[in-house]
Amino acid sequence: MNDKQQLAYKRVNADIIEELRRIVGENNVLATDEDMEPYTHDEVVGLRADPEVVVRVTSAQQVAEIFKLAQREHIPVTPRGAGYGLSGGAVPVIGGIVLSTEKMNRILEIDKENLMVTVEPGVITGDIHRAVEAEGLFYPPDPASLDSCSIGGNIAEGAGGPRAVKYGVTKHYVCGLEAVLPSGDIIRCGGKLVKNVTGYDLIQLLIGSEGTLAVVTKIILRLLPLPKVQVDLLVPFDDFQAAADTVSDIIAHRILPTALEFMEQDSILAAERLTGNKVPYDDAAAHLLIQLDGNRQEAVDADYEIVGDLCLKHGARDVLVAKDRPTRDRLWDARRKIIEALKHESPINHMEDVVVPRAEIPPLLRGMKDIARRHEVRIVCFGHAGDGNVHVNVLKDNIPQDRWEALVPAVTVEIYRLAISLGGMITGEHGVGATRRRYLPMALDETQIELMRRIRAVFDPNHILNPGKIFP
Repeated sequence: MNDKQQLAYKRVNADIIEELRRIVGENNVLATDEDMEPYTHDEVVGLRADPEVVVRVTSAQQVAEIFKLAQREHIPVTPRGAGYGLSGGAVPVIGGIVLSTEKMNRILEIDKENLMVTVEPGVITGDIHRAVEAEGLFYPPDPASLDSCSIGGNIAEGAGGPRAVKYGVTKHYVCGLEAVLPSGDIIRCGGKLVKNVTGYDLIQLLIGSEGTLAVVTKIILRLLPLPKVQVDLLVPFDDFQAAADTVSDIIAHRILPTALEFMEQDSILAAERLTGNKVPYDDAAAHLLIQLDGNRQEAVDADYEIVGDLCLKHGARDVLVAKDRPTRDRLWDARRKIIEALKHESPINHMEDVVVPRAEIPPLLRGMKDIARRHEVRIVCFGHAGDGNVHVNVLKDNIPQDRWEALVPAVTVEIYRLAISLGGMITGEHGVGATRRRYLPMALDETQIELMRRIRAVFDPNHILNPGKIFP
């Protein structure tokens, strides 16, 4: 978007605020700086922008009326879930209206006959897990922020998580959507259907579109039977190459773990310092955290015996086994707290989530160490060894601000070039948003970007919905 287009947007005035109050009620319109402050940012460090008004919606009809008002007045609208994104997707970089779905937080139905759950977009993902598991059912996608993030945000970003290696990501479980287009039209796609090839797959187009095409107001998710048996292994290595070779060997043996995570020593130590809980073998260069599940104890036991033997064959110091829930939770606590721990260590930091073919993780990590050494900056990596998605954290520590401001773009370009050279992409699950849009031409050719722009223009010809995102 150029400056002329930005200047063409109308400011939110008292009359528009009054109309918004008529649509959603007095208590659901926030217009003071204090009330709006939580909506100025997501989880990207250092990125914030002020909305002119925040509106909390409770129905698709309210969203439709707000869009019609925004179209008539040409006011930008930034949709927002729980605000735990990592790409600036929910930050109102052009101002205007922030449209929050936080109050649309009901689990509408758990359909045990069809193995489906119907939810509103503001439901916290972890609450979905707990509700369906109480019924003996299973919703696999598990982003690290699952107890904070909303399912609507997961849909917008195409969220993944550790269990993606076996069960896939959010897009593999969405069977139906209700969504409001920027025109104010309400569409309903799919349903409680396992198969559906009726026309173009608009559901998959909306998933991962980062709130630039529509606002989702109802979601139907496919469920699985809850696995009866689960075991977690924590495996320390003195050499990361050995850990990476172990990952390849596990897959080569036709064993598909539920999760296959790796953590560098620096990330483990940071989590220890934050939580005060010691991780076994915290002096090891790397840890693998491996989860296996199934319905037969004998089968899961057989798999973890094979996996354990493979780990030891590749030089693991030990294989620690957790079969009960409290012990498993302690193992996973360190993994899920890494992002928070690194922010605690260096409040100013820069995170990337590049993805490569999983066999290319060792050269990717060697390349990251080389980048860190040449730029004299601390880079800590962790992530999903099972699906090639690596979270790369560049920490400011005590680097002077002027050097940091010049360093981040240079390091970012090198990180992306490295990932792309290994057959990868610039983001695996966090999205492009506001933070990566300038780098999109590094990963996609001009034809693809132009095609995406045209698709967006069909949905939103006046460019009122989440402007300033995805495209350079």
